Amino acid sequence: MNSRSLNDALLLGSLALIFVAVKSVFRFKLGLTGHSMFFLMTTLLLARGLVPVRGSVFYCGLIAGLLAMVLGVGKGGPLVLLKFMMPAIAVELALTALPFAPWYRLQAMVVAFAGVLAWTAKGAMELMLASAAYEVIVIQVGWKLLGGCVFAALACLMVPTLLRHLAHHQLIPPSRLPGKELCQ
Repeated sequence: MNSRSLNDALLLGSLALIFVAVKSVFRFKLGLTGHSMFFLMTTLLLARGLVPVRGSVFYCGLIAGLLAMVLGVGKGGPLVLLKFMMPAIAVELALTALPFAPWYRLQAMVVAFAGVLAWTAKGAMELMLASAAYEVIVIQVGWKLLGGCVFAALACLMVPTLLRHLAHHQLIPPSRLPGKELCQ
């Protein structure tokens, strides 16, 4: 972040803080697998949409993971950091191929699917560490993948619209927009 501006660092830190605050304050016990992917994918895609430079999603995920670990949000101790970092790294890698994904729904869904796969892989690693049966791991991974994809898709429907509204009201500098056709 040395070459980034202070505004970008504050924005990424604020996004991470808002995400962790929402996660810790509301503590949704919906009983639906993957509902946290809605907030996580919203945060990660907004991080790239608002700070369109390589590494912005990684830094936002790192800050969110460190905040969650320090504040004791979630269960898992130091593994909480992996809960945020694995999807952030996967989204960051997917954004190298689709850099304007936060602005377009279909591209955002592809990028979010990469994040959901990483989040599901983290869950599978936890089950393997707990010596769960192979059948249990397969069922849990399938269920988490389905739930995570549904909620990540909902986030992908919202983020491009939100970014377009911010751009329309000139809250995003023109230098950060992928094209002028988005503001109209």
